[in-house]
Amino acid sequence: MIVIERPAEMAAWSEDQRRAGLRLGLVPTMGYLHEGHLALVAESRRRCDRTILSIFVNPLQFGPQEDLAHYPRDPDRDHRLADEAGVDVLFAPPLEAMYPEGFETHVEVEHASAGLCGAFRPGHFRGVTTVVAKLFHITRPHVSVFGEKDYQQLAVLRRMARDLDFGIDVVGLPTVREADGLAMSSRNVYLDAAERQAALCVPRALGAAAALYDGGERDGLRIVAAARRVIGDESRARIDYVTLVDVETMQEVATAAAPTLLAVAVRIGKTRLIDNRVLGREDSGGS
Repeated sequence: MIVIERPAEMAAWSEDQRRAGLRLGLVPTMGYLHEGHLALVAESRRRCDRTILSIFVNPLQFGPQEDLAHYPRDPDRDHRLADEAGVDVLFAPPLEAMYPEGFETHVEVEHASAGLCGAFRPGHFRGVTTVVAKLFHITRPHVSVFGEKDYQQLAVLRRMARDLDFGIDVVGLPTVREADGLAMSSRNVYLDAAERQAALCVPRALGAAAALYDGGERDGLRIVAAARRVIGDESRARIDYVTLVDVETMQEVATAAAPTLLAVAVRIGKTRLIDNRVLGREDSGGS
């Protein structure tokens, strides 16, 4: 595995691979890798000849009261896991390489980023789209793979790629879960033992709503209410949102016409967890 830190060197490597006719895949991450990230790497390797994994903790997507300073980091472990997973290039740029002095350009997707997490984390998606646009330009992939746990992020990035003619296939991979159903996330490390148990109300809520849908229910209010009841039974949980939205536009819908996204954001202690279920899709049990 090659490790590259400078954008110009990364761009030159990618250009050489493209000239050789090789297909490139990109897996953007903020590090602290887990099995969910490694599944994205495996998918990229399946689709492409060369896989780039980027690690960059992006300050633009963190709000002033969020966990940038304490975001979990373990670069040595990340390097080992990426190498073992078959990553060809680990792109790990320093902050000053991505945002040099005087940087003032941003990319924003208006409507798809407005609700859900966009409403609770102002500026978050502008930070995401800005950094991913830069990563797309630097690494020049044919394919980029993201997890569906951050489904709104996936929808926003697909819209950006289409609107700005990147010519990149933005692929979503179903959420990888722990054995007990909790979605894998770097932030799960923040949960103590009691909070970790309490967090299981999130996958249980999604399961209850999906069971209602599978039984024939299509009324959005009833589906959302079923999920809220399960979360409401957990005293440690505080709901940011439980919402039914269109899978492309991220706009709220009243009826679950397949496929429809049930999106959830819940705070357990100081930790904010997001999760979702795509209703009406054959593989919805994994999302």
